[in-house]
Amino acid sequence: MRRAGIERLLPAAYQRACVPGSVLWALLEVMEGLHAPDEAVLAEVDALFAPYRAPGGMVAYLARWVAMDHLVAAPRRDAPLPLPLSRLRDLVAHGAHLAAWRGTPDGLRTVLELATGVTGFVLDEPPDRPFHLVVRVPAAVADQVALIGRIVEAEKPAAVTAEIVVDPADIVVEEPS
Repeated sequence: MRRAGIERLLPAAYQRACVPGSVLWALLEVMEGLHAPDEAVLAEVDALFAPYRAPGGMVAYLARWVAMDHLVAAPRRDAPLPLPLSRLRDLVAHGAHLAAWRGTPDGLRTVLELATGVTGFVLDEPPDRPFHLVVRVPAAVADQVALIGRIVEAEKPAAVTAEIVVDPADIVVEEPS
């Protein structure tokens, strides 16, 4: 709030006494300076809730708002996020769409693709095992199986069991030369 705006809120006697060089004038100048940082935050408050503009720590908080707690839950507050910040921003941005499709094969596939940055996940429901899901993971993200497991557990229907299999067709074996 500007000094003049603060001055208008004062009683008339104080307004008359507020002249340049007075103690009251200096006090209002200090008050204006103290309000400046808060006003800067309020002027850009919409950026706090926009996934691609929010500070990194706020994105993790927003992920909890869109039911992605399982992706940001860490045993310690200073622990690093289990996935890159850009992917977490994508998940938050698509949060409403993902919530609408939660518990469906398309929803699970979309979450896995957004979280890992890789396409090619195959979801199989074996006919001989009802209420069971086999998630075939592309070899490119075989190192993220723990993250994929947390996602599958959180996104699949509660009555369904699941197993995660790294697709052997994608694995390239290099022969020694």
